[in-house]
Amino acid sequence: MIGKRLISYRYMVLRASTAAGTLGAGLLQTFVFARVLTPERFALFIFFAALGYTLYLADIGMVKVLFVNLRRRFLQNRPLGAIAGQATMIFVLYLALAALASLICFLTLAAHFNYSIGDSAELTLFFAFNAINLPWVALRYFSIAVDEYFYFEKLEAFRRGLTAVALLALLFGLPVLVFLLLSNAGWLVAMSAAIAKLRQRRAIVGNFRRSLVYFIVFLRGNRRQLASSAVYALSETYIYNFPYFLVPWAYGLGPPTIILDTTFKVYRVANQFYSAACDSLLPRQTSALANRDGPTMVRATWLAAALCSIPAAAVCGVLIFAADKIFAVLLGPAATMPPATTPILIMLLLGNMAQMVSHSVLVHTGFFKEVARVSFGLVAALTAVAALAIYAHFDIVQFLNAYAAVYTCGAIATVGLMIRGPIRLAHDVAGAPAVAPR
Repeated sequence: MIGKRLISYRYMVLRASTAAGTLGAGLLQTFVFARVLTPERFALFIFFAALGYTLYLADIGMVKVLFVNLRRRFLQNRPLGAIAGQATMIFVLYLALAALASLICFLTLAAHFNYSIGDSAELTLFFAFNAINLPWVALRYFSIAVDEYFYFEKLEAFRRGLTAVALLALLFGLPVLVFLLLSNAGWLVAMSAAIAKLRQRRAIVGNFRRSLVYFIVFLRGNRRQLASSAVYALSETYIYNFPYFLVPWAYGLGPPTIILDTTFKVYRVANQFYSAACDSLLPRQTSALANRDGPTMVRATWLAAALCSIPAAAVCGVLIFAADKIFAVLLGPAATMPPATTPILIMLLLGNMAQMVSHSVLVHTGFFKEVARVSFGLVAALTAVAALAIYAHFDIVQFLNAYAAVYTCGAIATVGLMIRGPIRLAHDVAGAPAVAPR
């Protein structure tokens, strides 16, 4: 069970180290790809990575809904029972979906677009490398729910370390195909170890027929939450991924797509540090809400925000004083980052920090309906921005500036929801529901 301390410092350090590994791996991937691939092929890899991430659309928020139920049962020290079967079925379905999507990707490239077998294999493996995040994220939330987050982060650190070594080897002549095979093998090893640990904790079971029955019960019993969660999940996937399809179409492959990817990569890598801070406080926040401990809930949330502000301030400072030099080294001859992207990145970094802190609390305490409304509104606003950009012939920098401004307004709205929702609920009298009403 959760201790009285607000935070596990050992877990925080490990989570921060894996976030730093994400930063290093992301920048290293850009640095290496900019030198071993042509700009057009680099942009193509970016596109297939975005395509792999769109597999999150299949989740419709089921993992988040199940996390709330699984976490509640764990905190009550009750057998996980049917919920473990539901978790098993969700993971199996997501893994099968990632494998099926990868197969379809390969067959489409080879048969319809007449790519060579080698090129089809490389692009498919890179697609799979990103698509497999879908079942991996499910394992992450199941691990956090049963307080196995420390073990999970060790596996994440191993996987990222292997990928980084393989990336470095690309600079010394390692074939791209071998790099992709090694990176995907790292996924399989880490996933196998995570499954073994969750089976020990009885959060994943082996009876698939019974798990399927439990999963059907889960779908029927959580229809309202799943509907709201689906709107939220689909909206978030759209918000973070639609520019990867708009920019190649409206501005072309090559430098514009690379500029977009580099901009998003910087603030999404910072998001990994924010996620590390929020994950470190999540066990304490959920237990505080269950116990109606309002002061602890507020302290834990403020501490999460304070921890997030450290990487935010560091990255903003680096961008202000050395963005041009860093991007020049990072991208080399592939593209040139316009100086105007620096204030855009700072806006995205701060907006994403506010959103991450508030969304972490809202989603993991069951306020799916409330956060879905804001996310859907943000989808509409960003779609309007995209239409305006095309109609008014915005250049890539003007589009990114408009995107960042609207995104930040949406993030501020979710902060208000967090205060009115779970934080206020944590101060209510005992006996009220421990999560948002369905």
